Amino acid sequence: MSLSLSRLSPLLLALAVAACDDAPRFTQAEPGEALSGGQATVQRNDRNAFSLPSANLSPERRLDFAVGNSFFRNPWVIAPSTTTARDGLGPLFNTNACQNCHVRDGRGHPPEPGDSNAVSMLVRLSIPDQPYLAKEIERLGVVPEPVYGTQLQDMANPGVAPEGKVRVTYDHQTVTFRDGHQVELRRPTLHITQLGYGPMHPDTRFSARVAPPMIGLGLLEAIPQAQILANEDPDDRNRDGIRGRANRVWDDALGKTVVGRFGWKAGQPNVNQQNVHAFAGDMGLTSTLQPRDDCTPAQRDCLAAPNGDGADGEKEVSDNILRLVTFYTRNLGVPARRDVGAPQVLAGKNLFYQAGCQGCHTPQFTTAADASEPELAGQVIRPYSDLLLHDMGPGLADDRTEFTANGQDWRTPPLWGIGLSPVVSGHTQYLHDGRARNLLEAVLWHGGEAQAARDHVLTFNAEQRAALLAFLNSL
Repeated sequence: MSLSLSRLSPLLLALAVAACDDAPRFTQAEPGEALSGGQATVQRNDRNAFSLPSANLSPERRLDFAVGNSFFRNPWVIAPSTTTARDGLGPLFNTNACQNCHVRDGRGHPPEPGDSNAVSMLVRLSIPDQPYLAKEIERLGVVPEPVYGTQLQDMANPGVAPEGKVRVTYDHQTVTFRDGHQVELRRPTLHITQLGYGPMHPDTRFSARVAPPMIGLGLLEAIPQAQILANEDPDDRNRDGIRGRANRVWDDALGKTVVGRFGWKAGQPNVNQQNVHAFAGDMGLTSTLQPRDDCTPAQRDCLAAPNGDGADGEKEVSDNILRLVTFYTRNLGVPARRDVGAPQVLAGKNLFYQAGCQGCHTPQFTTAADASEPELAGQVIRPYSDLLLHDMGPGLADDRTEFTANGQDWRTPPLWGIGLSPVVSGHTQYLHDGRARNLLEAVLWHGGEAQAARDHVLTFNAEQRAALLAFLNSL
């Protein structure tokens, strides 16, 4: 969009003049820009802004949403129990309710000093790929640690030892802007202690992952695959330094490899499977797609523990409960943006484009006409993500592969709702492991394909930094 500079505010004028010639220049909000989730957008900006159903969900369909919410929110219990609909927790687990990780459906955080459990931060485990395990790698995306599996569980039922405890410490480094402004970044170090089943494999790879926000998952699932793949550029044909590519992952239901969309490395193909694996790994709950508890052969007490399967063989998370939870998680609405036409927000949007951030944080898609839920179909949405993997450089690397993602690859996280994180989640800790204590720190951790954008941001003065943050906080 290119409009007359004479109509701009002084701040917007200065930024527009300095902008790259090929970057868009915004002087007013785009039509419908505030409706990040299209007609499903919710008009709420308080602490419950992430917990509302899609605005276009009918009253009848909201009943299923409410029931799904109850299974997402309320705790599960150890089997056997009189609460047969919610028993089967464990034997190994990280929490007893989905809501404990995604508090008010928001963002998790790393453990604080003195916390007894990590809760809303998980630690993924694996060892280097082994050629003779090609079939297992195709299905799981990794080679599990032989004794502890693919995820460390720091809680357990009575009579079963937890796998270990997680602690995080930080080193610090300073980054300096061109105008002399300094920002201190913190680099986390994981400490795994009190191992319950002996030492780990010497080449174990660890990856800390905080729980991401739950909003808009059904809309992301409804983006046509062709739109996602159209943004792939693994060979950098357009020579912009950005080489996005889709992860290719295993679909448990289809029994084949498909495009990944969900998780920090796009390791899950759809919302239902994301939920199934969270039930299994986070709470030790079985389902039709994951019919066995998350116990390895070395964990005998775990294997011998009672389960919550029904008398007819129905798994702990019944097909109906899974359907309701999936309906709930698909239909958590995205909050409307705030102040989209404010001069400072528009100035920050110009800077966002000037730095090239939109190269990965793709602003807009249109969902498919045949989406899984009719309310999600045919919506113009603004997630600010391409759902592709990008090499983010050694600074953010976990050195852990996952399907076709390498140790420096991360999926572009959606930015919608990010400005409401302090209100909803009560903190501002960002990135996959929560190391960034605010949005500016998160930007400054970008490397690899995002190095040029990050270096451009380092040229911003105080007024420009404030404008960029105002734009991000408006999302």
